[in-house]
Amino acid sequence: MEAGMSDTKPDVQVLLPPGWPRPKGYANGVAARGRSVHIAGMIGWDTDERLVGVDIVSQARKALENIVAVLAEAGGRPEHLVRVTWYVTDKREYLAAGREIGAAYREIIGSYNAAMSAVEVSALMEDGAKIEIEATAVVPD
Repeated sequence: MEAGMSDTKPDVQVLLPPGWPRPKGYANGVAARGRSVHIAGMIGWDTDERLVGVDIVSQARKALENIVAVLAEAGGRPEHLVRVTWYVTDKREYLAAGREIGAAYREIIGSYNAAMSAVEVSALMEDGAKIEIEATAVVPD
């Protein structure tokens, strides 16, 4: 484990009202206790601010890796994520790549229970970017 990273499990409660079906791959809500970390929208670019590819899967993978890198600076790990918002420029492309994006998410983040939203937008600020992901984490005190 890297210096400064918390080795305690986060105090998180997944919120699922009685009788509601269990969401697949996310949570309806999350309550957490600890240090709040807010991560700006990350896109699929490298440290030279170059997009890693033209497809949504490679961009999503890199955006998730960027989230993990920023989170590590706060001493956090992927399991500390409590909210993730996805902004995509093409809903159909995102849905068609769902299996591959899901596999990348499980590989990089894990199968944690973050509350998630996905929104189709007309464009992102960086030309060529197809996906932007922002996140909130709660790192244990």
